[in-house]
Amino acid sequence: MIHGPAQALDHRVELVRPGRWFTGPYGWARRTQEERPRLTGRRGPTWPVRCPLPSPLPIHPAPSPPSAAHPPRAARMASHAVSPLTGGLLRRGVPLHHSRRLLAVAAVTPEAPAPTPAPSQPSLPPPSPAPPRKGYFPKRGETVELTCESLAFKGKGVCKVAGSTFVLLCDGALPGERLVARVRRLRRGSFAEAAKLRTLEPHHDAVETPCPLAADCGGCKTQALAYAAQVRHKYLQVRDLLVNVGKFDPKRLESSEPDAILKPIVPCDEIFRYRNKMEFSFGTKRWMQKEWKEKEEEVVKEEANEADGYALGLHAPGFFDKVLHVEKCFLQSEPADKVLAVVQEIWMDPALGLTPYDVHKHVGFLKHLMIRTGRNVSAGTPEVMVNFVTSSYKPDILMPLVDNITKIPEVVSVINNVNTSVGNTSVGEQEYTLYGKPNITEMLRGLTFQISANSFFQTNTKQADVLYKLIEDSAGLKGDGSEIVLDLFCGTGTIGLTLARRAKHVYGYEVVPEAIADARKNAKLNIIDNATFVQGDLNKINESFGKEFPKPDIIISDPNRPGMHMKLIKWLLEVKAPRIVYVSCNPATCARDLDYLCHGVEEKDLRGCYELKSVIPVDMFPHTPHIECVCLLELR
Repeated sequence: MIHGPAQALDHRVELVRPGRWFTGPYGWARRTQEERPRLTGRRGPTWPVRCPLPSPLPIHPAPSPPSAAHPPRAARMASHAVSPLTGGLLRRGVPLHHSRRLLAVAAVTPEAPAPTPAPSQPSLPPPSPAPPRKGYFPKRGETVELTCESLAFKGKGVCKVAGSTFVLLCDGALPGERLVARVRRLRRGSFAEAAKLRTLEPHHDAVETPCPLAADCGGCKTQALAYAAQVRHKYLQVRDLLVNVGKFDPKRLESSEPDAILKPIVPCDEIFRYRNKMEFSFGTKRWMQKEWKEKEEEVVKEEANEADGYALGLHAPGFFDKVLHVEKCFLQSEPADKVLAVVQEIWMDPALGLTPYDVHKHVGFLKHLMIRTGRNVSAGTPEVMVNFVTSSYKPDILMPLVDNITKIPEVVSVINNVNTSVGNTSVGEQEYTLYGKPNITEMLRGLTFQISANSFFQTNTKQADVLYKLIEDSAGLKGDGSEIVLDLFCGTGTIGLTLARRAKHVYGYEVVPEAIADARKNAKLNIIDNATFVQGDLNKINESFGKEFPKPDIIISDPNRPGMHMKLIKWLLEVKAPRIVYVSCNPATCARDLDYLCHGVEEKDLRGCYELKSVIPVDMFPHTPHIECVCLLELR
């Protein structure tokens, strides 16, 4: 409250991160870091912002003294007395997404009467917590009871507190499950992320997980969910993204008519042992399995997941330096499990002198173990390639591992990729063959493909055969050899080569030069001479792109997760090919690109000229949140 002459008012805001803007007497202004006195808080350096007010200030008559029996009313009156003087600084002083808390707003007036203490009240039992209201907003570190309603795209459970509409995304939560979780971080007020602590009531489609690491490794986030429920939720994710992001009419998507756009999802026949490639990491910090207890978040991290020596396995979710020890994986082939078991048995023997790479100190030898499984085309038997990624080339100390691995009859190739950079990628600058041949083979749609250590190849071979059949059907080639096919993001040429048998010519574009080299080898291996593969970055095309080949009749686009660049979308809308088959591994960016191609981009003054005919979801990776989509667009 203000009595008498107006007094200066100090408005102070503590920022967790340095603020770039402050509010002065005349609105927004910049303040350099040197002008701000630096303080030290428990979360790091902070900078106070002083906001002087214009003078003279308007004088407001003093309200009547508040009743001591109604302290809440007194507080409201004090707030109303100060509010006109601040001019809304509490709201406009610092952006809410920059500031975490307001320390103090006070008007110092010697004439202000001291509040009268409230009379003593009889002691009452503490009230039970009221149910959260619609405007409920969680706090970081708060423990809450949640109910999971559905799955988000990346496999996180979409959860809510009873009686609230605020969304919390929780790893490990499955639809229908009631659980206790701790709020970990807030995302600009729109939603929050939480860590699951324990289950109160299991979900309706709960199943026993064969893998004891399913809840810890993060590779099989939905393994505890019945497979029928997994594909149902993936279908719903695709539908919701097409409606909300792609702006397509839901009635057209799921019509009962035969021309409904969204087709039923294609499930996977084999839900275990389907991966032909697995990559494991060597680490100096072992992630310990232990049930999370209801403690502070920092204590949980220190006690429940304490690093304990060397490990070979998969990275713990959210940590690049901690590795969960894995002895077998139910997603990879059985011969690959044999290789992993042999390496686990002997690699930590001190006599061998093998040390894992330390991602903090940048010392050590072993970085990654990659195991790929193919098929001997003539014999029809599996063949395995083992690839050690190391920080230097020391074949002598690797030979004991090689000698033991090659006792497994399926192992036909042992490769050493040398990555001397401080980065922890699995692709090396140099590649050496330590045993056998430099590649393995695989059959797909009747064609033979050679797979090297770093080649891109569909991870689920059997389901890739189903996927490519759907692409071929969607392309609708006449088969008379009169049509030109443009294969964008062609990789090693697998899609383009399967279509070349029915096309006049196939032109493939890919940014990775090694993939282009493999595509040319595969064309030669299968005696296909009507396919041309060109290395180029499709995110950096210019006006000359497309002049080196005839106008395509059919365009196949299979981009990576970020989707297509706006430059490429603009080119597609200009070239106006009669048919586009869009293959996507990310339904979110897929829905966005389909919206651009069909409805245009108003900001870029681009008009859509395609009509979406069909979307077929294909489950390539059971027990994971990933889903592929084959989309057909026809020129209007």
